[in-house]
Amino acid sequence: MDSPTIQRRRWAILGVLTMSLLVVVLDNTILNVALKTIADPHQGLGATQSELEWSINSYTLVFAGLLFTFGVVGDRIGRKRVLVGGLAVFALASLLSAYAQSPDQLIYARALMGLGGAAVMPQTLSIITNVFEPHERGRAIGIWAGAVGLAVAIGPLTGGLLLAHFWWGSVFLINVPVITAAIALMVFLVPESRNPDPGRLDPVGVVLSVIGLVSLSYGIIRGGETGDWAASSVLGPIFAGVAVLALFVWHEARSDSPAFDVRLFRDPRLSAAVAAIALCFFAASGVLFFSNFYMQSVRGLSPMEAGAMVVPFAVAQLVFSPRSAGMVRRFGAKAVCTGGLLLVAGGLAGYQLLGTGTPMWILCAIFFVQGVGMAHVMPAATESVMSALPREKAGAGSALNNVARQVAVAMGVAVLGSIVASVYRRDLGGDLGALPPGARETAGESIEGAHGVAAQMGAAGQNLLEPANAAFVHAMHVASGTAAVIAFAAAMVVLKWMPGRAAAVPEPAGAAEEPPRRREEAGV
Repeated sequence: MDSPTIQRRRWAILGVLTMSLLVVVLDNTILNVALKTIADPHQGLGATQSELEWSINSYTLVFAGLLFTFGVVGDRIGRKRVLVGGLAVFALASLLSAYAQSPDQLIYARALMGLGGAAVMPQTLSIITNVFEPHERGRAIGIWAGAVGLAVAIGPLTGGLLLAHFWWGSVFLINVPVITAAIALMVFLVPESRNPDPGRLDPVGVVLSVIGLVSLSYGIIRGGETGDWAASSVLGPIFAGVAVLALFVWHEARSDSPAFDVRLFRDPRLSAAVAAIALCFFAASGVLFFSNFYMQSVRGLSPMEAGAMVVPFAVAQLVFSPRSAGMVRRFGAKAVCTGGLLLVAGGLAGYQLLGTGTPMWILCAIFFVQGVGMAHVMPAATESVMSALPREKAGAGSALNNVARQVAVAMGVAVLGSIVASVYRRDLGGDLGALPPGARETAGESIEGAHGVAAQMGAAGQNLLEPANAAFVHAMHVASGTAAVIAFAAAMVVLKWMPGRAAAVPEPAGAAEEPPRRREEAGV
């Protein structure tokens, strides 16, 4: 496909890539709504709590472990080819998930979905980087980032609508026709691109990255499940993952043909931006996770109503993400990222205003502030990462961006979820003494468990609801306060280390072969 044709089709190409991204991200947020139904032995599969957790974790492990690998593979054999293949695998796995006959089948199908998603995610951003010239790339990445925020927000609403009219498998089956249309459009619209000089293969680096990321992700997931971060089953995988990733960095720094040139982290555009993405998603994702329990368990909203509450977050993403590029051109990436992170921190601090009877519009306002903040952080930070790399390494850069986000999301949900669980158990402990041992353990595990015990005990159990709700709200205050501090720390990292508008940043190796990149230096 010649350059003039690509330029004429660039916005249509972005639309197809955004559709592909939306499906992958949307699927995870939809699944959260369907978990209760899948656990039902009559309407679902009768999955246990552990099986439900692994229906999510199997996807996360494979997805996080292979993101970097597929970014490198796309650079070598062709990004469009890997993207279409990943979408086909994701569609097949969605079909298998929809018609799973047992929890084990669902877990394996979800792992296959993780493989497809890992192939899709890095290619969308790397193709955008190669299709759009520097003066338009920031706006395109803003739309791409807005799609991620939109999927996070509309997933619960979409899942609620599907479950209200169809069986639980519909939350997976909906992916198939959308992906089929996306593949058909992609074959005709999206150009192929790859690294013209990929160098020798680096199998050692690829294997080390997979082992390190899988081990680290597994340890984080186990910590979130058990709440015991000192257990050997948690610390062992985490330390092993960190050690293997350190070995990966050592190997890549000494390799003549590295899968990813770790020396690029010397460029503050890349290092500060990756830190901003990771810390922002660590703080925000964990709070968004337990806010669902606040809405549905403490406040009694249905899944559809809870999904509708997050619409202000989606609106903020849609409105402000595409405009972030103009803000960067005017004020610079440092100012935009810092301001966005301060807004995120302010939104997270706003959870302190929530109680068991607070007007729900306050939560809507908090979601909107969070959405505005993240709409200014993600596009600017992502563009900083991608602009620090030559175009031929766009797949590796995109993978790095997505790995940082995915690991941060898993860690945020696990760590902040553990804080909520520990504070909740501590505060509620004195009110559980009168309960039978089994009910006491269930009620102490989670706010949903407490509401289930209260429902089974009838009128006698109603005395448990008020202290359980109060304990959960206090736990939410502690965790959201911690998250606000982390988001503020991220703002200080950006303010300290990300280059300003006029900063003279040394160009990375290979940048001399790409003259158009120099034109964007002043903006980032």
